[in-house]
Amino acid sequence: MKVLITGATGLVGSELVSQCHEKGYAINYLTTSKRKIVSKPDYQGYFWNPDTGEIDEECLSGVSVIINLAGSSISKRWTKSYKKTILSSRINSLESLKNALLRSKSHKVTSIISASAIGIYPNSLSNYYAEEDNQVDNSFLGEVVEAWEKKVDEFEAIGLSVSKVRIGLVLSRQGGALPEMAKPVNYFLGAAFGSGEQWQSWIHISDLAGIFLHIASFGLEGTFNGVAPNPVTNNKLVKEIAKSLERPLFLPNVPKFIMYSILGSMAYVLFASQRVSSKKIEEEGFVFQYSNICQALAAIYDKQGECENSRTDMTNEFVS
Repeated sequence: MKVLITGATGLVGSELVSQCHEKGYAINYLTTSKRKIVSKPDYQGYFWNPDTGEIDEECLSGVSVIINLAGSSISKRWTKSYKKTILSSRINSLESLKNALLRSKSHKVTSIISASAIGIYPNSLSNYYAEEDNQVDNSFLGEVVEAWEKKVDEFEAIGLSVSKVRIGLVLSRQGGALPEMAKPVNYFLGAAFGSGEQWQSWIHISDLAGIFLHIASFGLEGTFNGVAPNPVTNNKLVKEIAKSLERPLFLPNVPKFIMYSILGSMAYVLFASQRVSSKKIEEEGFVFQYSNICQALAAIYDKQGECENSRTDMTNEFVS
């Protein structure tokens, strides 16, 4: 199988490329930086500029599956102009891919698997969300994800099967949220945010890449939550990070108003609560390597000690 990946040089994309190569899959990838174009038998780069619609259509050569990870980071201050960038980077990427497919007379692409986000689910301390829940969070992120998914669905009209992976908090030592969360803990300044009771549906980066590959390998269609089986509260997550780093926690939780004064409206992501189910992808045969937070952090921080397998976080036993 040959896979076309957008966002292949990013955090999740790099892990996905590695796992594809382990399975013997060849990779074509699109990049907005000509300096990042590499030409190897199993790893071929092509240039694109989604803002202008420019795309090297040779990227489709031999490809049967597209995995779309393109989109600007939400971890920057949400100015009015950057909000437009967050949305347009997702919409324009998909539009460029769709137009390239429509122009191509000989492509063999049969499916697209696109990143999405659990930010579409309404902020709630009590609900337990599955893929069939169709409410949309009344927030900027909710609006972005709703528009993003509608754009992906347009590929059905041109004959492709469509899958979406609603990604939670990705845990990796190489980037993303975890190093930023660990930094204050490492300097003895760690603390949970707000009440600390907000649910955080997380996933180890290796499992997330594995979900994309599982969907591609078995030709699955539909929407899947890209989260581990056991969400945790923010209090629990910070405590487990501190335990992994062997640091004490003694500071009070950080009040909302402080983070909003520092980060502006982007602070919403720190306090939003989405408890999300992984049951659907598990029923399709996917087996998580890291199903609880202690296990995931132990792997990330190379801790060989015993990891307490607490049953109190086994939220897949419950329904909302």
